[in-house]
Amino acid sequence: MTIKAKEILDGKFWIIEDKGVKIATLSLSDDRYILSDATGSRFVNSTKQVEKSFGKIDWSKLEITETTTKEVHGFDTSCLPHNPLFDVKNKLPLFTKSPKSKSLYAAGYYIIHFEKGWVKSFCPKLITLERYEYKGPFKTSLEMRTELSKANAK
Repeated sequence: MTIKAKEILDGKFWIIEDKGVKIATLSLSDDRYILSDATGSRFVNSTKQVEKSFGKIDWSKLEITETTTKEVHGFDTSCLPHNPLFDVKNKLPLFTKSPKSKSLYAAGYYIIHFEKGWVKSFCPKLITLERYEYKGPFKTSLEMRTELSKANAK
């Protein structure tokens, strides 16, 4: 058996593959299914009709291996990071706290210079780093505290 339907959205969307190659998609819309393959898109009333087109299908769920590491590019984060990226110009490891979020956070430890002086920070928002002078990122809080001591001594 080489044809599999991998469930992407619980009870809503499947990718149908033959030997690991995508041959169709199936989505549930109200009470009917929409089958899209090389011949086009069409409505079908049941998964039995899909099997008439492709033969016996294994309807297994997609095994999603989600990362449980709380780091981005080697720097610790305060939560499970989503949408990791690296700002090459500013050398900052960035991430969002949820898949659809537009707020970027910088992974790692930082010291930020506010009006009252230098303050330590863990995973600050990118906008904060853009508005104020900062040093970092540091991989450990010990590195950050050492730099904070140096900055406050000046």
